[in-house]
Formats: sequence, C-alpha cells, structure tokens
Amino acid sequence: MESLTKLKRLLDNDYESEKIQPPVFASDAEVNIVTVTLLCPDGKKETIRAYREESRALREYIRNLHQKL
Repeated sequence: MESLTKLKRLLDNDYESEKIQPPVFASDAEVNIVTVTLLCPDGKKETIRAYREESRALREYIRNLHQKL
C-alpha cells in the first residue's frame, strides 16, 4: 500500500495533515478515493491519493492515529 507507506514516512518527517477529503470520520459508504494534503515544516504541500481498498486502509489508519492523540 504505497499511499499508506508514504503517509507514515511524511508524518515521521514532521509533516502535518492539513486536509482530508472526504472527512475521515464520515461514512465509509461509497468512498473510493481519499485525498490527504499534508503541510511540510517549510510550508510546502504534499498530496496523497488512495483508491478503492487502499483508500479504506488509509482512512482506517488516520482514524486510529487520531484516537491515539
């Protein structure tokens, strides 16, 4: 799962999530694409897109991450 690996790597490098579409805590019904925009410490933005099964895994990872905080 390339998008999940990339997300973990960027978060480990002090990137912060800026926007997640559709919202992570919304319904999973018919979600086939997830877009995560991350903000680098120097102000640059990075976007990750996940499709189908990978999008579900990415949303689940983000949900679990927020529950730990």
